[in-house]
Amino acid sequence: MSEITLAALAIFGLFFVLLVLAFVYASRYKKVGPNEVLVVSGRGSMTTDTQTGRKTQRSFRIVRGGGTFIWPVVERVDNMSLELMTIDVITPTVYTAQGVPVTVDGVAQVKIGSDDVSIITAAEQFLSKKVDQIKNIALQTLEGHLRGILGTLTVEEIYKDRDKFAQRVQEVSALDLKNMGLVIISFTIKNIHDDQGYLDALGQGRIAEVRRDAAIGQANAARDAAVQAAKARQEGEIAKLQAETRIAEANKSYQVQKAAYDAEVNQKKAEAELAYVLQQNITNQKVKAEEIQIAVVEKTKQIELQQQEVLRRERELEATVRKPAEAEQFRIRTLADAKKYSLETEALGQASATGNLGKGEAEGNKARGLAEADVVKAKGFSEADAQRAQGLAQAEVIQAQGLAEAQAMTKKADAFAQYTQAAILQMLISNLPALASAIAAPLAKTEKIVVISSGGDGQSGTGITKVTKDVADMLTQLPAVVEALTGTNLIEALKNLPGVKGAATPRPQGTPPTEGASAASTPPDQPN
Repeated sequence: MSEITLAALAIFGLFFVLLVLAFVYASRYKKVGPNEVLVVSGRGSMTTDTQTGRKTQRSFRIVRGGGTFIWPVVERVDNMSLELMTIDVITPTVYTAQGVPVTVDGVAQVKIGSDDVSIITAAEQFLSKKVDQIKNIALQTLEGHLRGILGTLTVEEIYKDRDKFAQRVQEVSALDLKNMGLVIISFTIKNIHDDQGYLDALGQGRIAEVRRDAAIGQANAARDAAVQAAKARQEGEIAKLQAETRIAEANKSYQVQKAAYDAEVNQKKAEAELAYVLQQNITNQKVKAEEIQIAVVEKTKQIELQQQEVLRRERELEATVRKPAEAEQFRIRTLADAKKYSLETEALGQASATGNLGKGEAEGNKARGLAEADVVKAKGFSEADAQRAQGLAQAEVIQAQGLAEAQAMTKKADAFAQYTQAAILQMLISNLPALASAIAAPLAKTEKIVVISSGGDGQSGTGITKVTKDVADMLTQLPAVVEALTGTNLIEALKNLPGVKGAATPRPQGTPPTEGASAASTPPDQPN
């Protein structure tokens, strides 16, 4: 065989050996979970006591929660469970310290301890036993201690303090179980009963007390419930009445506020309507005043036209009557002068012819007188015609002026007929200053007033105060004077004006007017 073949065989053999070793190692490697332990025996091992710290040589070793290699032939491995074991402890009838037979049922939770000593102890005693056998051994131990403790206690102690009783059983049994490597996790009492009815009799009094207390409690509860129900009804009625009262108060407040709001709204509406009416009256008055003004202007223009027509007629009459009359007068005067001259010349001629100067003069005088009479007569006729024409022209002018004034008065009468009481009152008030001025006119003409005062009655004053009061008293008589002259009560008319009612209250003499009264009695500006 060649060297290559030998080398290949050697490598294959080595690989095979390694594979066999790996298989053997894998088959002999044992693993265990945290709820079990491996007890490996066959070779000795050193263990340390956790309490004393001494090391002890033992023929087995413990493996917890891991794995280990088990040598073939020389070592053996066994599994031991560390899981919890539940044991039902049911004792037969046991006599208590009072001789009363009772039966107690309990539940114990037992497991092998987790420390090395407990595991080693349990391995020494239970390694080859099954779980049921271990539970039976622990059960016998617990039952024995339970019987012994029951014999030292009374039924009342067992019944009333179960936790203390279970704790005592657990404490007494723990030492024996520890010697077997077991640990009691918990022990509880499930049931305590007897066949003689002792526990029932023991509870009768308590049951009666409980029933009595229950009846009393029920009665008290019913009473309290009735009281609380009555209180609740009372509180409910009170709350209902209070709610109704609040609702009524709210309704009252709402009605009051609504009434105030409605009153304010109505007042504003009335003020707006009054302002509208006043403004309308003022506007109407202005319109009427403008119409009257226009009518006055028209009538003025008509009068001016008529006056111009009169002037034209005068000029026409002057041209057609006066001028011809004056011309006729001049013609007649000229004819008279000519006739006079003719007669004088004739008379003088005759006198010269006859030689009788006196007779000629007489005739000349006669002729001169006749000529002058004719001249005067002609002048009288011409002046009479001129005056007649001038009289006719003046009569036509006066007639035209009268017609214009009559038409103007008719327009004024129509305008006055459309005036409201407020407009008439405004006209009266606007003329009051003139009336007051007329009343005080005599005082205005007085250059000097000498006051001689020797006291008074204490009310009308003295000196200049008396004079001032007399003047004020004269002014306070204006309403009476207006009523006497026009039949209109000025104060009542002011009271009846819209928006002035209640403001124009008559004041005593000598009392200064208030701001509201002054504002109420001041008429609005009217166009002139």
